Formats: sequence, structure tokens, C-alpha cells
Amino acid sequence: MKTICFRRHICFLNSVKMEDSESQLLADEEQTPEPLLSSLDIFLFSLIAGLLIYWFFFRKKTEPVPEIKPFTPVTPQIRETSFIEKMKKTNRNIVVFYGSQTGTAEEFANRLAKDAQRYGMKGVAADPEEYDLSELSRLKEIPNSMAVFCMATYGEGDPTDNAQEFYDWMQGTDDDLEGVNFAVFGLGNKTYEHFNATGKYTDKRLAELGGKRVFDLGLGDDDINLEEDFISWKEQFWPAVCELFGVEATGEDSSIRQFELVVHNDINMNQVYTGEMGRLKSFQTQKPPFDSKNPFLATVTGNRKLNKGGNRHLMHIELDITDSKIRYDSGDHVAVYPTNDAAVVNGIGERLGVDLDTVISLKNLDEESNKKHPFPCPTTYRTALTHYLDINNMPRTNVLYELAQYASDPQEQENMRKMASASPEGKALYQSWVLDSERNILAILEDLPSLNPPIDHLCELLPRLQARYYSIASSSKVYPTSIHICAVVIEYTTKTERVFKGVATNWLKNKEVTDNGHKLTVPMYVRRSQFRLPFKPSNPIIMIGPGTGIAPFMGFIRERAWQKEQGKEAGETILYFGCRHKNEDFLYQQELEEFERAGVLTQLNVAFSRDQEHKIYVQHLLKKNKEQLWKLIHSNNAHIYVCGDARNMARDVHTAFYEIAEEVGGLTHTQAVDYFKKLMTKGRYSQDVWS
Repeated sequence: MKTICFRRHICFLNSVKMEDSESQLLADEEQTPEPLLSSLDIFLFSLIAGLLIYWFFFRKKTEPVPEIKPFTPVTPQIRETSFIEKMKKTNRNIVVFYGSQTGTAEEFANRLAKDAQRYGMKGVAADPEEYDLSELSRLKEIPNSMAVFCMATYGEGDPTDNAQEFYDWMQGTDDDLEGVNFAVFGLGNKTYEHFNATGKYTDKRLAELGGKRVFDLGLGDDDINLEEDFISWKEQFWPAVCELFGVEATGEDSSIRQFELVVHNDINMNQVYTGEMGRLKSFQTQKPPFDSKNPFLATVTGNRKLNKGGNRHLMHIELDITDSKIRYDSGDHVAVYPTNDAAVVNGIGERLGVDLDTVISLKNLDEESNKKHPFPCPTTYRTALTHYLDINNMPRTNVLYELAQYASDPQEQENMRKMASASPEGKALYQSWVLDSERNILAILEDLPSLNPPIDHLCELLPRLQARYYSIASSSKVYPTSIHICAVVIEYTTKTERVFKGVATNWLKNKEVTDNGHKLTVPMYVRRSQFRLPFKPSNPIIMIGPGTGIAPFMGFIRERAWQKEQGKEAGETILYFGCRHKNEDFLYQQELEEFERAGVLTQLNVAFSRDQEHKIYVQHLLKKNKEQLWKLIHSNNAHIYVCGDARNMARDVHTAFYEIAEEVGGLTHTQAVDYFKKLMTKGRYSQDVWS
């Protein structure tokens, strides 16, 4: 350690021999006294003084020990899951639960809850996913109460996503529902194998648990006229309810508004929704996970026409999902949120003489309702009509009924009310004038000149614009950051000489990739499906997919190619594809033929329906190869996949397999039907079909 000390310098000059100049210098030094401190001393002194000052004035004082206060736990706000308590609190006696995948069952539930007011009762529509349905047995605590269930069937006889927990509860519970009044309306489609399976099970199970069925199960068929089925059912349902509770209709047939209009004249536009499904500004700041309420904005990186001729437009779209953390498997569905045609949106605004850029909110008059707005608010009329409301499909009868009051012409008003009635004449008029003529809301406004509804009431009544689902045409093993879509553009002329354009397909068609740096995006998310390749790659697969039904099989085939590249043993991979003409709409022809040459596709069977005098479809090719197919199915554990049209193709393919089992397997027709039903149960006969 070095010690720093202060020293006093005293020079004693000894007598020495010096030069004259040195002698003079020494003489001067003797006359001038030397300073007490040198520059070094001053520096060191200043340093030490500074340290002492810092120590006394700026050092961190000892902090007092804070007083410890007793901990008071904060009670978190818990969402009300008791529908019984909510009904008691809001004085409701009718609860209408809905199992809805596309919004129709939810719409029907809201209409029934609204109708209750006309019969002197108070109803509420409820999502079973938000409440504890195990409380159903407590419903009898509320006088003159009942539960109505609008239950859609989805997929292969499955409940909808939001009704899955309720369905599981019904299967596992032994609660006593004696004294609980109920009724069920099912929404289904007869072109599907398990028609209205969820509605049927709900009705049957609630009765088994002791519930009292107030009115017969309603079975709506979307293949014919779901709206008519619902109207006919509820026209008989309400009298049964009135008889049970001893009440009469109040006669209130006038319009009952559910939402009130709020116009925002001075609002920060950063607080206004511009098309987001859930969180405000979610399109500007994207945060996973991505789902129906928080879609990912995928960039369109590919858009090409697949067909070489004809008057149709079949397209292949590629979406970039890099950095989204979205995962998918071959056979899953991609859901996209389209926007409506700007020409139709502007047409509604012009017809009603409205400034579409007015910022508004529609606020629920029922403050206790979970549904505060019919769509994200605040927003503009333009955004609502573009992103949130279905303005392209034909309006349901309840919309016509509510709008009729705004027709100044007595005849037009009478016809609108007639079309909304359950009378045979009214049903026929609605069928011919609205459905068969395919009039959307703009066409109705144009063809009924005296009809001038307030646009806010129109926005309240129109259903929500739903996501469109497409079978994914790619494999995540080959394209982990890309999702492919194969679709046909819908466009044709209606009976009124108007051009009908499919909302989503025309919107996707216009998403053309350019080199100008401007990226076009698609709001999307992935919906899982049970349409899966066999767990063992060695299992043979038989794929039947005419037209755009080939989409999931492009993913399957590419995955089989990847499996072979990984050294895995891939079983026989057989495709049955169908189109109109070989030189026009043989989709993915080059890729499929290359897969066949490479041995990935064991067989490529193509039916060109219109290249010869007699039409040939995929089912005809199946029958042609019946011996081989039966061996693969019966002896080699092959998996069968069918994708495409449910109304005709899927049924005809079913029939072809029944006949193969009878002709080659020696089964009776009943045995053949049971045989393939068991294959479905085992997951060896899968369908991805639509009507």
C-alpha cells in the first residue's frame, strides 16, 4: 500500500561552484519564498475534500423500515356463468340456447327470444359455451319457465364448437330434469349422412333425463328451405307454449327494436373499428394465437388460374403464414373473412340517401345482455356493410317483416308481410320472389321503390357476414409457412337479369400478386378437421374428389411424396378425379402426372364427363375397378376419402361402394350399408363434403 503524505520542501543551498547565471538564479530563489503546496498537493487535497463532502451530504441515508399493512386480497371480476341467476335478476322466463357454426342457429335463437315479448313473456338468447348448463335442473325455480335449444349439426353428425361442452355434459350426466320444460329445433341438411343428429340427440336426451317436451322436435333442412321449416315450426310452437302457461298473445305485432343508434360526431378515429373481428387495431398489431375472433393477415403470394379453357374461373391461391405460429395438417380447413363488393355497398348507400362514412354505434337496449352490439362498434356504415353484414344473400322472412313498416305503398307492404307469414300463399311468394329470383337486400330495395328503411334498423336486422371455409390444398410437411386454396369463382345471371357474384371467391380472385411492392392480405385462421391421412403411411388410400374436391388430396399426395423421401414405406395411393373436359379443367394436370410417373400416385383415374356422348363420372370408374377396390378395402385395410358435392356426387359414390360390396363381396344391401357405416365409425371412410 502506498501512503500519501504532505511534505514541506525546504531547499538548503550549499556552496558550490556555479556559472554566473546559475548564481544569479539561486540568489533570486532565496529572495522569493517557496509556496507551501505544490500543484499535486492541491489536486490531492481537492479530491479528499470532495470525498468527505459527498460522504456527509450525499450518501444514501438509512431508510426507515416501512410499516407492513395487512394484505387485503383483491376479488377478481368473475364472469356470470349462472344463467339461472341472470334470468332471475333480469326477470326472464324463456332462455334460448344455440349451437351455431355459421350464425344461423344464433339468428333463430335471437328471433325466438324476441318473439317471447309478443306473448307477454321475456326471453334471452344464450351461448351454451358461456354458461354452466349443469344448472338446467334449477330452471323450475323460475315460474312459467322453459329452455329452447336451436341446435345445428356440423361435420359428421357432430355438435358445433360452442355446443361441445353441453353435448358432453348431456352424455355424462344423470341429473333429474323433472319439471324442466324444453323444446328443440334442429338445423341440418338431408344431403348429409347424419341429418340433424345433434338436434335429435338433444331432444331425446333431455326427455330421458325427465324433462317435459313442450312441443315436438323441429327438423330444419337447409337443402330445401330452412327458413320455411323454422317459420312453420315456430308458428305452432308458440301456441303450445301459451297453452302450457295459460297466456295469450299480447297482439304486439309491431317492430321491436333491440338496438338504439348512437351517432358519433366528434370521435378519435383511432377508436373506430375498420374491419377487425375482435380487438381494436388487431390488424395493425398482430398477436397470436389466431382464431375466429383474431384472424391472421396472410399475404397473398400466389394467384393463378388453373383451367385452360371454358367459361369458368378455377384458381389456386397461396397464403403466406410466416411468423404467425399457425400450424396445420393436411385435410384441415382454412377460414377466410371476405369483404363485400363495394358496388353493392355503395348501391345501398345511394338508394337510402345515406352518408356511409358516418361513425355510429348500435347499442343494445337490454343493458344486461352479453351482446352489447350486433357487430364491432363504433364503426362507420360503410365498414359495417363491407366487413360485418351479409348483404349478398337473400334476406330471411323476419327481415322482410320488420322492414315492411317502412314501405309507403300499401301493396308493397302487404306483400312483404305476406312473405313473412306461414300461409301457403306467403311461403310460395317468398320462394318465388326472393329465393328463386335470388334477390339480395339491394335488389329488394331497388324493386320496392316505396321501401325506405332507416339504415341503422337495416344494419340491426341483417345477419353477420360469415367466414368462408376451404379445404387446404397443401401439406405442412412440404409447405410449413404456406397454405394453398383451390376454389371456383361463383358468378352467374339470375332470373331478374342481375349478375350474382359469390362474395369470397370474387374477392379472392381480385387478390392478384403484383411487383409494385403493395402486398394484398387475407384475414384467416385454421380450423381443425378429422379428415386425416392414416397414422401408418403403409396403409393404402383411395381418394375420390372431382372438381375442386381435389383440394385436400393435393395435400395428401404431396405428403405421401414427402414420406417416401423420408424413407418411409408408403402404401398404395389411388386418386379418382373428375372434370368436364380434359383440355379445359383438368386441374393440376401436370403435377398429378408427374406424381404418377414418380410412383407417388399408384393410380390416376380421371373421368372426363363431357368428352364423349355419354357422361362418365367418378362413380363409373369406381365400378370399373371394383375387384381391385374391394381387395384394398376388405383385405388391405385401405382408407377411403370423399371430397366435393354432397347432394349428388357423395351419394352416388356411396351407392357405388354398396354395389361393389354386394357384387364382389357377396353382401346383401343391408349388410353393405352396415359394412360401410362401420368403416365410417372406425375412421376408414371419411367425407369432406358440402351442398
